[in-house]
Amino acid sequence: MATLSKIGNVLTRYVAVIIIALSVWAFFAPGMFSWATNYTTVFLGIIMFGMGLTIKASDFRVVFTHPKEVVLGAVCQYTIMPLAAFALATALHLPADIALGVILVGCCPGGTASNVITYIAKGDVPLSVGMTIVSTLFAPLVTPALVYLLAGAWVQVSFWAMFQSVVQVVLLPVLAGILVNFMAGNAVQKISGVLPLVSVLAIALIVAGIVAVNNAKIVQSGALVLAVVALHNGIGMGLGYLVSRAFKLDYRKTTALSIEVGMQNSGLAVSLAAANFAANPLATLPGAVFSVWHNIAGSIFASFRCRHTEEPELAGADAKKSAAA
Repeated sequence: MATLSKIGNVLTRYVAVIIIALSVWAFFAPGMFSWATNYTTVFLGIIMFGMGLTIKASDFRVVFTHPKEVVLGAVCQYTIMPLAAFALATALHLPADIALGVILVGCCPGGTASNVITYIAKGDVPLSVGMTIVSTLFAPLVTPALVYLLAGAWVQVSFWAMFQSVVQVVLLPVLAGILVNFMAGNAVQKISGVLPLVSVLAIALIVAGIVAVNNAKIVQSGALVLAVVALHNGIGMGLGYLVSRAFKLDYRKTTALSIEVGMQNSGLAVSLAAANFAANPLATLPGAVFSVWHNIAGSIFASFRCRHTEEPELAGADAKKSAAA
């Protein structure tokens, strides 16, 4: 178990590399991974259940001890990313399938990868976890409502069908994981080191499956999707940072909120596209590409932030205070 835990920790740090490697493999050998698309919902359910297993009662304390930051993060999550997605889809005149996929990504809650990236960036991890929990719990209502409002210009959207999908693949698995952790916390603790390994493999298989069944279409639209996804992710992190500074959050909280806003539960976007928009097969592509890109961009951002654990202006202010003392 200790060995698996170490492997899981290593894989979590290099999740982007793993996803890219499996995606390239799937692109050139689609027959080996196309089966994975039949289990996208199952894989996402496993990821969400694993997330629930890691949530303790103490994790909810941040919601009450730092309500301003948590609410700010949730509001940014469900305004900046959806509106940025809609603006990009409109301004760039994206094809209907790709526009739908980008909007689906934008309307999803924060992804669990944000917690890992925040840890690497030396940000406020409890706050990151709290924001992810809150946005995830609100997802069954907010995500379908936003998709209904924003994607309706391109495709017909069923709010009720999407609500059911989010409840089944996100809310129920997360709540089940929380319940299991509450009732058998000691047993869960023993296997907690393996959970990152399971999550990494699950998301990698989701993306590899999408690449396998869309390899020909990726050749046609891959560059466009990558460019839009990179812009979307960058806008999320950038505006998340600016909002944090406007509200005068400290360095660690600013880091956490910036990452949280920019990193989405793209696996959910893929699952929703596959389950609710079968007539728009390319709608799964933005979510798959986002799964790769946001880990790359997040890791780069984390690498920069962890080297600068204090804002220059804050450090300067502290130095002046020390001199005055």
